[in-house]
Amino acid sequence: MAGGLLMSGAAAAALFASAIPAQASPSVIMDPPPDKIVIEVATVNGSGCPQGTAAIAVSPDNTAFTVTYSDYLAQVGGGASPTAFRKNCQLNLNVHVPGGFTYAIASVDYRGFASLQPGANSTQKASYYFQGSSNTHSRTHPFRGPYNDNWQATDSTDWAQLVWAPCGVQRNFNINTELRVNAGTSAPGSTSFMTMDSTDGDISTIYHLAWKECPRK
Repeated sequence: MAGGLLMSGAAAAALFASAIPAQASPSVIMDPPPDKIVIEVATVNGSGCPQGTAAIAVSPDNTAFTVTYSDYLAQVGGGASPTAFRKNCQLNLNVHVPGGFTYAIASVDYRGFASLQPGANSTQKASYYFQGSSNTHSRTHPFRGPYNDNWQATDSTDWAQLVWAPCGVQRNFNINTELRVNAGTSAPGSTSFMTMDSTDGDISTIYHLAWKECPRK
């Protein structure tokens, strides 16, 4: 599959000791091991993560994965294009789990930097859903100017409210993140922006997975 990454067992520890570009050629695993979790990153695309600007790393035990961005920036003013106020990035994941188990996203940590003029505002939003399902869960974190600092947001879900992958059916999982900046009542010609990266140019967005057994038939 174009743009895919496959990980399993010791191979995950070796392959993901450092971040690997999301568009790297896939390593082919014919059959997922019966007792291991295998995460395939099918696609990473969007205005906030053009090709070559996002990287994926999966933890050695495959219970978490990290996305690193280098060009995820939403901006108003300062000669920015009219469409620059909103940027997004969609991850499409194919998660293979051992027979009889299912998974859900338990928590996500997002970080970045924002420079908002007085009167301006911004939002960071993430939507989570399984392919073919109308059940979408979204979380939004607002920020208001004046603001000129790093930001951090965490999406977490109580165990009872987790959205679990359907048992016995392979459904890709989609995560769509968005940054949006509004000029609001800020001074004309002023510049406000928000990035999903850190002050040194990189940000690790970490997704933690939860696991449970499927009901026995």
